[in-house]
Amino acid sequence: MDIHFNPDKQHTLSSVINITGTGLHTGILVDMSLKPANPGFGLQFQRIDLPGQPLIKADCDLVTDTSRGTTLQIGEAKVSTVEHILAALVGMGVDNVLIELNGPEIPIMDGSSQPFIESIEKAGVAEQEAAKAWYSIEENIYHYDEEKRVEMVALPAMDYQLTTLIDFNSPVLGTQHAGLKTIRDFKNEIAPCRTFCFLHELETLLEHDLIKGGDINNAIVVVDRQVSDEEMARLAKVFNREKIEVKTEGYLNNLELRFPNEPARHKLLDVVGDLALVGYPIKARIIANRPGHSTNVAFAKKIKQYIKKNKNIKDVPVYNPALPAVFNLAKIEQTLPHRFPFLLVDKITELSDKHIIGIKNVTYNEWFFQGHFPNNPVMPGVLQIEALAQTGGILCINLMPEGQFDTYFLKIDNCKFKQKVVPGDTMILKMELIDPIRRGICSMRGTVYVNGKVATEADLVAQVVKRS
Repeated sequence: MDIHFNPDKQHTLSSVINITGTGLHTGILVDMSLKPANPGFGLQFQRIDLPGQPLIKADCDLVTDTSRGTTLQIGEAKVSTVEHILAALVGMGVDNVLIELNGPEIPIMDGSSQPFIESIEKAGVAEQEAAKAWYSIEENIYHYDEEKRVEMVALPAMDYQLTTLIDFNSPVLGTQHAGLKTIRDFKNEIAPCRTFCFLHELETLLEHDLIKGGDINNAIVVVDRQVSDEEMARLAKVFNREKIEVKTEGYLNNLELRFPNEPARHKLLDVVGDLALVGYPIKARIIANRPGHSTNVAFAKKIKQYIKKNKNIKDVPVYNPALPAVFNLAKIEQTLPHRFPFLLVDKITELSDKHIIGIKNVTYNEWFFQGHFPNNPVMPGVLQIEALAQTGGILCINLMPEGQFDTYFLKIDNCKFKQKVVPGDTMILKMELIDPIRRGICSMRGTVYVNGKVATEADLVAQVVKRS
């Protein structure tokens, strides 16, 4: 990150990144494109080779396998080995990206995050006109796994800091630790560190044909026992090399480490990637003793539950006019087809993949007050619902991958008007997704807040349609 990087703003890519590579476990050659995305879009994968081109959010609740990397899955659509690309995006401060791929696994590259970091630097990172909401940890969050002898803890901190410790009872590795005082150091201190495994693990994987994309250049292989010439010859044949050898260093093919504690640093890299699945940027000090993908994901779920419990989702939103808008009026007009006198949203102050908050300042000069109780002006309830609908339309359209879209509302249920909205009021318009968008159908719960109280609420269903 450069010195001008503002960590309190959301960021995306300045241009598209195209990467082609082989999946470590599947051996499938995959084309991957990283594309800029709107504020609040988050990090999402899209399997463009499958019917319907399903989207899969980087979310710990969607993890289905952690045996040889971290796999996300919705229905039949899955993306595996996501941790290294996610770590690169977090390390470079990128919040909103669509990751398109035409296969089931992220390319392994050299087994680290460095190739992804280099591509991101080449494409550029763009600051967006949207505040980044950091979530602080106010109390210690612990996770233990007695069977795996793993201990993880998140402590309150002013920054995002990480420490990892590893101990594999190996004479080659010994006990190692690695630390990251600030995420700004990720690019130089952690990103180049490659994945590693032990020779006995490698042989088991080879026997079961589980590393079809494995190569001597995309992992550190730790050799902590004597190896026969016959075994070396067999490995050379598997990796299509004339010769493979081990000297006293204890690494296959006499690989030179990029750091003396490269394995511990790679474990830290994996923690950064897996904790990206919390779905919220956090400020905390993470200490991980003997971490692995399964415990990282379990820990991510605990942190996510803590944040959801403590961020008071149900409370009245707080509107601070001094904060920059996520969508200003010009951006709203680029998204919605509405114009004066029927544009009923002034700005968007919050936007995520699950909710949106808009603002409508009600003045005496509104056109509808001329004929609606002219001596006792009250904003029509149907226009309050329309204001919610327009706000929800921005949420739905923002979640679409590409192109121009319109939203058409299909149904309004459970509509209640609890207090009047009059000139001088500021309407805070909140829309929350009830279910994930499927086949363009969006179900949302809408609430209008005025003066700290609920004025109007309703459940709305809309359909998102691509403009022809």
